[in-house]
Amino acid sequence: MTRERSLTTGRPRRRGRDRDALIAVSLTAVTLTASGCVVVHGEREVLPSATRAEAAKAVEQFTAAYNKADAAYDPSLDAEYTTGALGAIDAARLKAGHVNHPDGNPQHTPLTLTDVNYTIPEKPGWPRWFVADAQANKGGDARWVLVFTRGGLAERWQAAYLTLVAPGALPEFPKDKDGWAEAVPVDTAQLTRSPAGLSADYATYLKDGGGTFADGAYTSELRATRAKNASKPGLATQYIDEPLNNGDFAPLALRTADGGAVVFFATHHYVKQTAAAGAAVPAPNRNVRALTTGEIKQSLTMEFVANEMAVVPAASGAGKVSMTSRLEGLTAAKGE
Repeated sequence: MTRERSLTTGRPRRRGRDRDALIAVSLTAVTLTASGCVVVHGEREVLPSATRAEAAKAVEQFTAAYNKADAAYDPSLDAEYTTGALGAIDAARLKAGHVNHPDGNPQHTPLTLTDVNYTIPEKPGWPRWFVADAQANKGGDARWVLVFTRGGLAERWQAAYLTLVAPGALPEFPKDKDGWAEAVPVDTAQLTRSPAGLSADYATYLKDGGGTFADGAYTSELRATRAKNASKPGLATQYIDEPLNNGDFAPLALRTADGGAVVFFATHHYVKQTAAAGAAVPAPNRNVRALTTGEIKQSLTMEFVANEMAVVPAASGAGKVSMTSRLEGLTAAKGE
């Protein structure tokens, strides 16, 4: 049975947890010293998010689950290994595939990830997270950049973000003498824009423009394409953009070598097409139809979730936020 996901948490809804209790019990370590007992609170200690072996295992388990789900077009087979923006996009993709191909994916090719690099930050508290970038047999020359998170020791690692980055476009992440990277607090004032507000910044930019983001495919060019499509003879297209940054959709930031940060974040979008009297909405493709409720008479509203990767400069420098990658997926549609 397909598990219903929530855009608030991104996790299957039947998985209840008491994280506070878990952290209190599992992460309080006691170290014996010559003078007695010293209590070290793991939730406040700056620790590596994962060992390299744990990170490699997480990628291996995700890939295996992803391939099983893709072959069967069954979202329940990888629901425990995805969350957040990637989880919402992947679940909808598999749902549409199952509607159109109930016996499974006739074009399934197993995903393989090679030349995997692991960037594991040290940080206090939960969630813990790390980045894996790899060459894949899908997506051309672009590298797959996956962000894995977990909210406690008893939880499995889940892939929350997936973006595709052109070769050489991934910034350098400095590491300490032990090989650990630096996580940047999302409420930091050391960047030109706070990672915590970047989802709202981007949603506002798509609507109104402004000087926050550098020109590019996912900013100025996207706005120009929308403007061109907004009003065509017999068809009006409306766009609504919303921030999406709570729970498992929360942004994550990683320090770059120049003092800035790479920020992974998500956004929520609606596209409504309305036909003029006597005209018809363009017929959607079979994947859109598979996710559509209601009858398409005069309008079609499509709902999307996107996960983005942006490079944010340090506050001490100059420059605009650069959108490096954006992956968007249809999650629902409604005909009226």
